[in-house]
Amino acid sequence: MITVTGATGQLGRLVVTGLLDAGVPAGEVVAVVRSPEKAGDLSARGVQVRQAEYGDAASLRTALQGTDRLLLVSGSEVGQRVTQHGNVLQAAKAAGVGLVVYTSAPKAADTSLPLAPEHAATERLIADVGLPAVVLRNNWYLENHDQPIRTAAETGEVVGSSGAGTIAAATRADFAAGAVAVLTAAEPEPGVVELGGDQPFTLADLAAAVAAETGREVTYRDLSAPEHQQFLLGQGLPQETAEFVVALDQSIAQGALETGSTALSGLIGRPTTPLAVHVRSVLRG
Repeated sequence: MITVTGATGQLGRLVVTGLLDAGVPAGEVVAVVRSPEKAGDLSARGVQVRQAEYGDAASLRTALQGTDRLLLVSGSEVGQRVTQHGNVLQAAKAAGVGLVVYTSAPKAADTSLPLAPEHAATERLIADVGLPAVVLRNNWYLENHDQPIRTAAETGEVVGSSGAGTIAAATRADFAAGAVAVLTAAEPEPGVVELGGDQPFTLADLAAAVAAETGREVTYRDLSAPEHQQFLLGQGLPQETAEFVVALDQSIAQGALETGSTALSGLIGRPTTPLAVHVRSVLRG
């Protein structure tokens, strides 16, 4: 039995459907969800839908019964994730799960990326629990740039403070396919895998891709961290959000999203989605 947590989320749903497309019988796939009514399409395909919440240890123990391989999709509640992930891992241990696959952050154990500490703590929890595990350190999603792409097409500029820092982004579908490959492998090799796109890009490259697609001039305006924060506040972002975005760009400038790895394309057996292809899909809708 292969179980996917967060199965109605953007990544989890792609993994569940990817497992079915890979030939895993629907009855051997379990979708753990907070709201079963959102998983009607999965249930209709024969997937076992089980209700559980990361904060409810009892529901997790029930939901993970019979699981051989588990994909723990990281939670979305910042500040609560370590405790919540711990609940899942304890339930997995009690259920006798044979393999845990966890979606972590790039370079989680050694990075300034503001998202990383809870992922690094979860990786330590996985080691402490002692279950065989594959940690997939997923890089940035190309979809995170969808709004900046649309804005750049309208305004003629991309604004940030990441300098020449590169981003090894790939699509959610690419990362989901990587998880499917691990979950269905004959003998998955436990360990940590840095996953990212084959062709890292800078925000200047992003601007150039938008320019190539639209046929208009699009430039990258690189600001200092204080200038960037003031710009974001002027765009109406809350203080905390602006600070987070600037901290992210500063981490990118320091190389936090450059993996130097082609492990993802190796797992999925094809190149990852190029930036130009994603920009085209966003702008052509």
